[in-house]
Amino acid sequence: MNKTILLTFLFIQNILFAQFSERNLSSEKWQFKNAKETSWMTATVPGTVHLDLMDNKIIPDPYKDENEKKVQWIENEDWDYQTSFSISSKEIENQNIDLVFNGLDTFSEIYLNGKLLKKTDNMFRKWEISVKQNLKIGDNLLQIKFKSAVNVGKELAKKVPFKMPESPRSFVRKAQYQFGWDWGPRLVTAGIWKDVKLNFWNNAKLENIKIEQKSVTKQKAELNIKTEIFAKKKGKYSVLINNQSNNFQFKKGKNTIHIPFIIHNPKLWQPNGWGDPNLYDIKISLQKDSENLDDKIERIGLRTIELIQEKDAKGKSFYFKINGNPMYAKGTNWIPADSFSPRITKEKYQKLIKDSKEANMNMIRVWGGGIYEDDEFYKACDENGILVWQDFMFAGSFYPSDEEFLNNVKEEIKDQVNRLQNHASIALWCGNNEIDEAIINWGYQKQFKYSKADSLQVWKDYKKVFHELIPNTLKENLTTDKNMYWPSSPSIGWGHKESLTEGDSHYWGVWWGEQPFEIFNEKVPRFASEYGFQGMQTLETTKSMFSGNPDLSLENGTIKAHEKHARGWEIINSYMKRDYNVPTDFVKYNYVSQLLQARGMQIAIEAHRRAKPYNMGTLYWQLNDCWPVVSWSSIDYLGNWKALHYQIKRSFENQVILTEEKDGILNFYAINDELKKFNNVNLEIQVVKFNGEILNKKTISNGKTLEEILKFEPIEIKNLLSNSNKDEVFLRLILKDGNEKIITQNNYFFSKPKDLKLTKPNIKIKKISPTEIEICTDVLAKDVYLMGDTNFSDNFFDLLPKTSKKITLSKALEKIEVMSLWETKN
Repeated sequence: MNKTILLTFLFIQNILFAQFSERNLSSEKWQFKNAKETSWMTATVPGTVHLDLMDNKIIPDPYKDENEKKVQWIENEDWDYQTSFSISSKEIENQNIDLVFNGLDTFSEIYLNGKLLKKTDNMFRKWEISVKQNLKIGDNLLQIKFKSAVNVGKELAKKVPFKMPESPRSFVRKAQYQFGWDWGPRLVTAGIWKDVKLNFWNNAKLENIKIEQKSVTKQKAELNIKTEIFAKKKGKYSVLINNQSNNFQFKKGKNTIHIPFIIHNPKLWQPNGWGDPNLYDIKISLQKDSENLDDKIERIGLRTIELIQEKDAKGKSFYFKINGNPMYAKGTNWIPADSFSPRITKEKYQKLIKDSKEANMNMIRVWGGGIYEDDEFYKACDENGILVWQDFMFAGSFYPSDEEFLNNVKEEIKDQVNRLQNHASIALWCGNNEIDEAIINWGYQKQFKYSKADSLQVWKDYKKVFHELIPNTLKENLTTDKNMYWPSSPSIGWGHKESLTEGDSHYWGVWWGEQPFEIFNEKVPRFASEYGFQGMQTLETTKSMFSGNPDLSLENGTIKAHEKHARGWEIINSYMKRDYNVPTDFVKYNYVSQLLQARGMQIAIEAHRRAKPYNMGTLYWQLNDCWPVVSWSSIDYLGNWKALHYQIKRSFENQVILTEEKDGILNFYAINDELKKFNNVNLEIQVVKFNGEILNKKTISNGKTLEEILKFEPIEIKNLLSNSNKDEVFLRLILKDGNEKIITQNNYFFSKPKDLKLTKPNIKIKKISPTEIEICTDVLAKDVYLMGDTNFSDNFFDLLPKTSKKITLSKALEKIEVMSLWETKN
């Protein structure tokens, strides 16, 4: 009996010895200190120096009060991190032991037991070091010494004979937003920002798995699984794909193999709004003599993506075709969800992506000034049918192109595309954010007094990185079905007329150009990848900015410090005066600033959607925040929906009925983004007074089919309204199919909010259960705002006269306060 147990034990030991295994060193006891000092403090890995200093009560929370100013010294210091870990005699018997850093921020030296192993210079790269020969049985000391990225950047900048804009950030391969943006603080971090691991392996290991989709029919999907295997010794090996075995003879070193694989009766991955985002697990196992050496699971979706750019009478198209069908892209721009990215939880990623799905989005652009996001972000996008436009991490500056920089960038691109390329959600790789535009339009050359040679050098450097290095690296590392590259977003700056007729556009005539919102009706591009307007964060998030009792006043220093645009308050005020009564009360001002933001974006989105198929995409700036701030976001730092996000949900519905008012005429557009058709559609138009009285009713029935867009016959306003005052009525629009089933509804107001002659609504709230209420009104309640520390299923909505609406709450509230636009006018 004992002999049997011993044999079983030895057998298990042999299996364990044969297998790839991993040990997470992040959970060891870590310490850190300022390089100039001698005493060590406790540290957390993954983390950043700012978080560790906060945990040790050395600095206050930079997000609160005006504390950001008090922590600026940190970026100029060098920081040391260390831990000791024990290695067993069993572990040291493994043939190979690799030390793997998934992310070091940014300039560091890695020491193991006093020996310098490597110097690092890129936050976005994975660093893998063979360490078996440096380890010993018992305690081992691992040290990482970080140099100030700002100081190193300044030294690198000296090598260029002319001054670069935003110097020194463009010289360091690190998250660019950390140097401060017009929505974010300046918090230039250092530290071990991703996991640290020891990998133990024997004989061979799986290095890189690329799954190419060769063809998909209803009957079968043909895949080519390309795998790189590093073998320590030559010999016979087996590679299993979902338990189907394939035998190979491997040479010592790197082996690249191709294995065909078929999925029968495949289900396609569909974007949100078109169907289910079906996913398949592909398990790749590496074996020798029937013993498992290594395995990996890749989760894939079967879909085709094409970027279509075809010349037409008006310029050149720009749209995505998914699974053979043109898709209207509805979505947003993503920035990192925290200035200290290690504390973005999986739950936060999942919630932000689910909130995007709930708001009827199908695409997110990952902006080039942040980070390549965590695996959880892309997993959430895969699972929720959200396509990803992935910028590489370059934004709004000039970048060098010396050999060292180019080699560094090449390795960064390789690491990231190899990590991300099997995700179903990845739709496009984009070289950078606004660099082409910065070189051509922003006047830096004049500002910094460049010579002609300097200006030529900037363009040469640009072309080297974004037109040569990156596309060539993609070609080498991506399968053909995954290689879609766009050099710069936008392709043409918003001052040029071509920016509206081809490529993608960042239109900033609203906000930066201070044009009225109505200009969006004229400035319609082929694909709007950026446009936006600021609104205040919710009251809950505003209060979180204070360490003591909040002083809610626009003159308060903390409130002012959490607006990063130099003229932000001034611009918000000037737009508010155009469209609303400007309240003096802080709570009302906060409410109206959110309504203002939502109104601007509604006008833009409706103009884009009415222009379908000329315009085939609208991605507003921006979804989220990295700290509590007045910004362009629709969801604030604490995850609360602003008025904008509720409006986005309405504006992005798959079917909408929209109105365009032009020269005394009303045009009506029915828009459908789904793949199904609606037959014999008709439009019912009601002219309704604010007290609910219907003054006029008209049905337009043209017996036509709604496929993508349907324009109804125009109506003269004077004929529809007869003697009614425009400020006292609204249009109720109801779109129905041939069976009189309602497809969608909408309201249209003729006047700006400040000109509406509203009467006081008698709003009543009835509690149905602790987390459900019913709200009703006697007369029109415009922009109903439900207040309280909970998430409401709808908010900032128009409640029509003599109607009620049921609302669910994310958590029970004792008291719900309510406000409507009428309160801001009186």
